[in-house]
Amino acid sequence: MTSLSAVPAYAAPAPKAPLERTTIERRPVGEHDILIDIKFSGICHSDIHQAREGWGDAIFPMVPGHEIAGVVAEVGDGVTRYAVGDRVGVGCFVDSCRHCEYCEQGLEQYCVEGTVATYNGRDKNGDPTYGGYSTHLVVDEGYAVRIPDGLALDVAAPLLCAGITTYSPLRHWNAGPGKRVAVVGLGGLGHMAVKLAHAMGAEVTVLSQSLRKKDDGLRLGADRYYATADESTFTELRGQFDLIVSTVSAPLPIDAYLRLLKVDGAFVNVGAPEEPNSVNMFSLIQGRKTLAGSAIGGIPETQEMLDFCAEHGIGAEIELIRADEINDAYERVVGSDVRYRFVIDAATI
Repeated sequence: MTSLSAVPAYAAPAPKAPLERTTIERRPVGEHDILIDIKFSGICHSDIHQAREGWGDAIFPMVPGHEIAGVVAEVGDGVTRYAVGDRVGVGCFVDSCRHCEYCEQGLEQYCVEGTVATYNGRDKNGDPTYGGYSTHLVVDEGYAVRIPDGLALDVAAPLLCAGITTYSPLRHWNAGPGKRVAVVGLGGLGHMAVKLAHAMGAEVTVLSQSLRKKDDGLRLGADRYYATADESTFTELRGQFDLIVSTVSAPLPIDAYLRLLKVDGAFVNVGAPEEPNSVNMFSLIQGRKTLAGSAIGGIPETQEMLDFCAEHGIGAEIELIRADEINDAYERVVGSDVRYRFVIDAATI
């Protein structure tokens, strides 16, 4: 597959339209490219936001998917990192400027010129990018990561977004022994945050709307589980946490959550609501608190996360689906009816 080739994919032909089977063109395998035979692709809530233009104008037809796990099928003549048969993953971006201060630090996710998104983006030639809901992907070897043998590819796929999106802030804000971490929401991101924070040695509390998933939360590694619909939760837990990681994609009463932080505590958003939030500045001033956000990790940190997960036996909790179930899966994600990540079997595309 050394020249442009049509490969099967599932695409949204227009905003809010159901996804349907189609074919897309993949670029030739260049000198530093690898061709990935995609085995599994996770469904992230951001796929739905973008396919439905919840975050603004998008590029159509759109092939979503940035939680990609597969096997190298071909390598370019200049490739040194990978060989045919290697197990690899691709996350939320497939290129960056490579020369700004952040790219040089391995923080490509904060590239000054902007990353090239795995889908709903444009590459350096101006061509649209297509994601993992397809059978094959061509990517520069520098933007793929190695999936350790200790991780099954199906449970590893969601780590390329949900895993690194939660790992990065937990590492940056020093989650570990002696730290109290709260995770807001127990969904695709939240369940990974619980697993990772627990493995790092932190005391973990889940803050969810109800106690419906309490047994799951405790099984995944939470020490405590509280319902935010119960107003007494915000009284009982006042001033207790060093770090709160919010994984939800809906507006929250930020001031109420900030009151749960200790002095110098941080409330970090990794969920991205479509609507704006508001905050009273006194909620930050009283206690020298931090209201922050965090994107995915760079390539080095993503590799670090995968190695950490393999070492600790951490994979996503998944429901494996056929490609023709994608539209139903989207509706179930919106309705919070998934435990905890849908993963598409690419063999069914």
